[in-house]
Amino acid sequence: MASGARRRIKSISYAKWGYLFIIPFFVVYFFFQLWPLINTFILSFKDYTGDQTVGLANYKALLRGVGTKVMGDNGEVSFNIGDRTARVIHENFLHAFGNTVILWLGNFIPQIILSLSLAVWFTDAQLKIPGKGFFKVVMYLPNIITAASVAVLFLQLCGEAENVPGSLNLFLHKIGVVSQDPVSEKYDSIKFITGVWQSRGVVMFIQTWMWFGNTMIMLMSGIQGINPSLFEAAAIDGASSGQVFRKITFPLLSPIMAYTLVTSMIGGLQMFDIPFLYHNDPNHRSDNLKTIAVYIYEYFYDQTDPKMGFAGAASVLLFFVTLFLGCIAFYLTRDKDEIAKKKQRKKIEKQNKLKSKQFGGLSL
Repeated sequence: MASGARRRIKSISYAKWGYLFIIPFFVVYFFFQLWPLINTFILSFKDYTGDQTVGLANYKALLRGVGTKVMGDNGEVSFNIGDRTARVIHENFLHAFGNTVILWLGNFIPQIILSLSLAVWFTDAQLKIPGKGFFKVVMYLPNIITAASVAVLFLQLCGEAENVPGSLNLFLHKIGVVSQDPVSEKYDSIKFITGVWQSRGVVMFIQTWMWFGNTMIMLMSGIQGINPSLFEAAAIDGASSGQVFRKITFPLLSPIMAYTLVTSMIGGLQMFDIPFLYHNDPNHRSDNLKTIAVYIYEYFYDQTDPKMGFAGAASVLLFFVTLFLGCIAFYLTRDKDEIAKKKQRKKIEKQNKLKSKQFGGLSL
């Protein structure tokens, strides 16, 4: 009786309740993420207004700068983009993509160096750092502030709005770096906002300042997941801190480093809010901050001449570029030892199957 009751208890499955709990997520994902992705892909083959299918015309204009004519059912030209317009679209697309890559690399490289250094420093058992928790919280705080608020803060700090100089310009004027026009009494803010690398530098600094705390926390979790006996053995053998980092910490952090790289790359290629606010501010407008996301927004929501098809095609191209770079990142950061072990196991299994076939399917 008892064994039968136990068998009945073991046969009860709670999997259906798990599926019920995850249904809301998939419903929200379908309506707010999956369907917009599918609709964007469909829109990329449409004309300006998104009404008529034009095939690969939008992709040709973006990638090659070639105009295309498409004949309607009645024999009239329904979609006509000249080569000159296509070249402008193509050049703007390449310029926006170059800005996006520069802004991402310019904030990711210092961010990962700073975050990794702090993560190793905070997790070193030999260092007795007072107030570790306080510093972790302070470094993570910029991550929870909205990007729009940070952009407005730095606009007021670095630039000039309605003839009122920013705090940084006032300080630089005091030390003689920024000049003041004696007639109009305006401060020269070109050194920080409207210059090519100056404006990019401000955005890079903002992105690094906002996200290095989050990256540091993730790397710290990866370091704390490493077996402590490895560090103890290295300390007994007399290994220096640099040797421990190069031989133990950094190689074993490859999974979390790959995750950090891919997530940062996805966020960097989709960078929008801070470059958009800087790019569209009338006092500090600069095309050197137009990213792919800003490019897509301006083409889709252009009040005078909206180009929905081009915006959709640019979105699809950004998706495939992100996918391609993500695959490269995973390939470069893969665990080569684990792959070698897996190949060795498959080879042994294959050899065992061949041996079993030699004895009529019976393994000895």
